[in-house]
Amino acid sequence: MSLVRLNIKGISYSQTQNGAYALILNEVDGDRKLPIVIGAFEAQSIAIALEKEIKPPRPLTHDLFKNFSDRFDIVVKQVIIHKLVDGVFYSSLICERDKIEEIIDARTSDAIALALRFDAPIFTYKNILDKAGIYLKVNPNKDEEKQDDNILLDEVLAEEIETKSPAGFKDKTLEELHNLLDQAVANEDYETAARLRDEISKRN
Repeated sequence: MSLVRLNIKGISYSQTQNGAYALILNEVDGDRKLPIVIGAFEAQSIAIALEKEIKPPRPLTHDLFKNFSDRFDIVVKQVIIHKLVDGVFYSSLICERDKIEEIIDARTSDAIALALRFDAPIFTYKNILDKAGIYLKVNPNKDEEKQDDNILLDEVLAEEIETKSPAGFKDKTLEELHNLLDQAVANEDYETAARLRDEISKRN
């Protein structure tokens, strides 16, 4: 079976299903998207790895795994999403130490959080993308493209996906937003930190 490389497009949060996030993966050489429902902790860990400016004061679990692997010369070479059963994606970490390759089973959310920290490519098999991949319109307008994403995610997750900043952030100045960001990181509230970074990015 042929492998298809994927990139991370982003994470969407659902207000209607408590604690539910959708990780959206892009087909590199195509137009399909692969949406994967993940938990809050994993979403925060992935968001932190994507947002280079957010530095947690203490290592998260995936950071600890990366530090441990570095210390013992273990490298995650790639991640493969290899199976889809009853809506659940199964993944493998392809690791290498002393030129010996090992395959380790992992939850897909954990595997992707680690792939980001190791700069490892993410792949899936063509038959999985054929089964679970979805098409989005190619829209030159980013705002309209984001709306298309939301409409499609509503269908996939059967719920409303809320990607806008909380209303309470809209009235804040940039300086206030940066202060809130610092507080959120210090309190290890990375979900709020990620949303604050989104609001700051919109204004810059």
